[in-house]
Amino acid sequence: MRVATFFGITLSLAIGIAELTFPVAQAVQLRDGIVYFVQPPKLVEATTTYKEVNFWGGTYYFTINLPENAGESLQKVTIVQREGSENIQYHLDDTRAFVGTRDRKGTQLTLGAVTSDRQTRTITVNFDPPVTPGQTVTIALRPVSNPSFSGVYLLGVTAFPVGEKSHGQFLGFGRFQFYSNRSWW
Repeated sequence: MRVATFFGITLSLAIGIAELTFPVAQAVQLRDGIVYFVQPPKLVEATTTYKEVNFWGGTYYFTINLPENAGESLQKVTIVQREGSENIQYHLDDTRAFVGTRDRKGTQLTLGAVTSDRQTRTITVNFDPPVTPGQTVTIALRPVSNPSFSGVYLLGVTAFPVGEKSHGQFLGFGRFQFYSNRSWW
């Protein structure tokens, strides 16, 4: 395994020989060229604005923290529907991302391609430019509508560092519970 240090900060004291070195995050790259995060991002939260089935106009938010010592910038995120009785469809052209959280929106981020693979139930969100370490970002996906069937829907979130050959780090599941708003007598 090859570990490359980008740079370090050294502070020398004028009085003597004492020296403090503050290491900066290092990128991990294997001999075969695969790039890894040094410290992986964390899925902070996954929420939806509405929990009722068949609701039109909701938004699904995925908040990710990319730590300062990640070692690489965040290039893309995949969101895969792992559980749920109905495939959720999205308005991909209405996908947004911003620095901050759902409740504390900051600067809007520029996205590259946002794609969908219906067979694997995967949404891929590319950042252009990549997100630099030390930031919390939120991806906002707009479904065509919430599913027609109530129940639990699990959406797996994976983050990929910059690199032609990058290893995706699974961050966890966003768990959405949708409820029927009908009363059964």
